Amino acid sequence: MAGLIVPDVNLFPLTNYSFGIKDPQYERDPSVPTRMQRLKDEFEQYGSRRTVEAVLLVHEHNHPHLLLLQLGTTFFKLPGGELDIGEDEITGCQRWLTKTLAVEGTSIPWNVCEIVCNWYRPSYDQNQYPYIPGHVTRPKEHRRVFVVELPPNAALAVPKNYKLVAAPLFELHDNPQTYGPVIAQLPAMLSRINFVYN
Repeated sequence: MAGLIVPDVNLFPLTNYSFGIKDPQYERDPSVPTRMQRLKDEFEQYGSRRTVEAVLLVHEHNHPHLLLLQLGTTFFKLPGGELDIGEDEITGCQRWLTKTLAVEGTSIPWNVCEIVCNWYRPSYDQNQYPYIPGHVTRPKEHRRVFVVELPPNAALAVPKNYKLVAAPLFELHDNPQTYGPVIAQLPAMLSRINFVYN
């Protein structure tokens, strides 16, 4: 159909990347209640929290794999974090990726290229939705997820308290029990993208 644009995203083999380790990086809040209390305190002062996360894709045998940070045996997350007050989303996403995955003292040309989805936290609890509920005028957090195209080759460094795993999209699909609702819905959301296997 004329006028429709399908975005292209380049995927390179997992073997193009090397993975070292670096000093551990700990969560800012030691528990969920502490995180929710900080969210409440900051909301009263600054308004909605803005969070960015990155979808980093590689391929094995021409099937997309998502790079995930694994903490312990059961917790998986996308790299990213909270934006500073007034910080641009793309700049913030690149900052978080460098902080989390770049070798100390080096930079990687992170190409933030597509918005995959938006999630909203309407209240001070764990529940998030891919829409703003009708009764909510000011969500407590706005979480935006981007596809970030990796360079053809790179040396990455993973904080030693995490593992970096390459999970195939077929394993993530409709699997919220293992990966949580956001990650489990990514294969469907990514299906609109044309993957170019290099």
